[in-house]
Amino acid sequence: MTNRLRWIWPMAAAAALVAAPGGCSTLSPTAPAEVPSGDPGRGAQLINRYGCGSCHTVPGVKGADGLVGPPLTRFGSRSYIAGELVNSGPNLQHWIENPQAVEPGTAMPDLGVTPDDAQDIAAYLFTLD
Repeated sequence: MTNRLRWIWPMAAAAALVAAPGGCSTLSPTAPAEVPSGDPGRGAQLINRYGCGSCHTVPGVKGADGLVGPPLTRFGSRSYIAGELVNSGPNLQHWIENPQAVEPGTAMPDLGVTPDDAQDIAAYLFTLD
């Protein structure tokens, strides 16, 4: 290998790494249309804080690999929430805040999620499509 090729190869490899998408997250930098006032980045953090990943697999959230509840992969492409509600921003926020009001007896616990936190969690979930 010539000296010139020895120099170009590491530079090309470094350029490829810089150009590659970072991580496995599908996180959108802006709020999705379904939850225009939500903060998806904060929502991902809240998913950890509330322990959602102990029951659900949530793409892009480290440690969120639970198998008790359904995986939340491609959540933004779903038609229904818990088989009960049309999948919309307001409905998802209501479900996150008070799942027992939507489906009494559901295994989804009431975690005391505030309206602002539910909005941001919903915004993150709608980035998953």
